[in-house]
Amino acid sequence: MQSDTQSLRVVIVDDEPLARAVIREYLQAHPDVDVVAECANGFEAVKAVSELSPDLMFLDIQMPKLDGFEVLELLGRTIPVVFTTAFDTYALRAFDVHAVDYLLKPFNQERFVEALSRARARIQAREPMPLEELVADARPRQGPVERVLIRDGAQVHVIPVERIDYVEAQDDYVCFKADGKDYLKDQTMGAVEASLDPARFVRIHRSYLLNIERIARVELYAKDSRVAILRDGRRLPVSRAGYARLAKLL
Repeated sequence: MQSDTQSLRVVIVDDEPLARAVIREYLQAHPDVDVVAECANGFEAVKAVSELSPDLMFLDIQMPKLDGFEVLELLGRTIPVVFTTAFDTYALRAFDVHAVDYLLKPFNQERFVEALSRARARIQAREPMPLEELVADARPRQGPVERVLIRDGAQVHVIPVERIDYVEAQDDYVCFKADGKDYLKDQTMGAVEASLDPARFVRIHRSYLLNIERIARVELYAKDSRVAILRDGRRLPVSRAGYARLAKLL
């Protein structure tokens, strides 16, 4: 049985050097904790976690380039997280509901120790983090996404939505087709559809979400069966319900 002082390999992520220094200082009182990386932005965080496989991450939310939610989205359930945030109370209520540890800046050492203890308990219990629910409830309400982030090992691809031709469901993944390349992402088709602009992307089939700017024409393929011909010649099936949705936009 593991003890309460199980050694932890930790990554600290914050764009402010002073904020990283505070966490590092508080961790000095815990000799069983090893800080294996400090990251100043989300790209560094994804790379560090991918390559080092730490036990725990202290993650800031409000960062340039990639925010904490985007880092979470890219890393998935691979690592327990203690959030360090100056976020609003709405987001903090979401953290509470989903039992995710967080530190509201500025925090003192006593509160830090409490969060670290809760994180240890989560790690020992091997509790998965409710990632999709947390991000959905805590992320500020906003319009359609303007870019899609896809992790490929330690690398992150940033794809502007206007470059996406279509999205195809593939087993437990979705495949974004853009610039002649395929980008696989561990995400549901429903989540992708909800994140993209409905005036630009339409679900033409249960397995296909199409950028309507790529359509050259729609042809009748068989009785009640149609096919979308894209500008580059590719052909995608169009269901009856999909055609009804498409007709409203064309």
